[in-house]
Amino acid sequence: MRRVKIGIVATVAAGTLLAVWGGVASAREADSTASLAAAQAKLPPLPADIRSRGRFNIAVKCDTPPFGYIGARSQNAGFDVEIARLFAKFAFGKPNRVTMSCVTTPAREPALTTGRVDLVIATFTYNTDRETRIDFSRAYYKATGRLLVKNGGSVQGLNDLAGKTIATTSGSVYDRWVKNCYKDTKLVITDGFTNALLAFRDGRADALMFDDTILLGIAVTDPTTKLTDDLFLQQPYGIGIQQGNVALKRWVDSRLNLMKKRDLFFPILKNTVPPKQVAPFSKNILRPKQTFAYNQGDITTVCS
Repeated sequence: MRRVKIGIVATVAAGTLLAVWGGVASAREADSTASLAAAQAKLPPLPADIRSRGRFNIAVKCDTPPFGYIGARSQNAGFDVEIARLFAKFAFGKPNRVTMSCVTTPAREPALTTGRVDLVIATFTYNTDRETRIDFSRAYYKATGRLLVKNGGSVQGLNDLAGKTIATTSGSVYDRWVKNCYKDTKLVITDGFTNALLAFRDGRADALMFDDTILLGIAVTDPTTKLTDDLFLQQPYGIGIQQGNVALKRWVDSRLNLMKKRDLFFPILKNTVPPKQVAPFSKNILRPKQTFAYNQGDITTVCS
């Protein structure tokens, strides 16, 4: 009988504790929401068409971890995805007020120019050519090009590319850079990162060229591959916006500035990349004392 009483007391105590902690968590979340709302009071307002709709339409990557992919529960996950959810919270008070659609690298611009989405948050590298057709937010992430190769393979660096085959995606800066600067190198160009990775793994390409954050995750989990020491094409990501939508660009830029000021990119990074990658890649995000700008000119023609 005494054991039953103890069990009942323990159960009640546990329930009380959970209720208390749940209340604390709810209070913290409410405080955070109120704080964000107060911080936005003097910022540019959301465009009326999006406000009346009550949710964002945002295109994200679905095959490019850790930025955008489909997670274990068949839900969108990743660094860019969490930015999309935070934007929904900024705009509507709830992170689920966003409809996300998958987009491949070459389909990002059409998603904006056809009006299918409000924003593209999808490892979208700024360049002056793209800016003739769409607008970009301020830079929010700084990526660097890298080469993923097989251990002991025929390619161990950029100096080995002559006569070899490189896999990358269509619409990226890498295919144009290789065409301009490594004219003796062949290309396997795919419409998405998954297919480029497959081309490398099944031997159709000698190396895979893409952004550092994405390739590092593969090198860490696949002991048969490694990243070369070459660093090239430093290229910040921006958020794609339909050209001429000044009100939306002002809204996006002001919220990115708020995220920078409050160091909100760092917890997103911690929650979306492996622990060992947090420190090195924390240098790639906007932080209170850390910023970067877009490259001017066409970096795909810079071969040195």
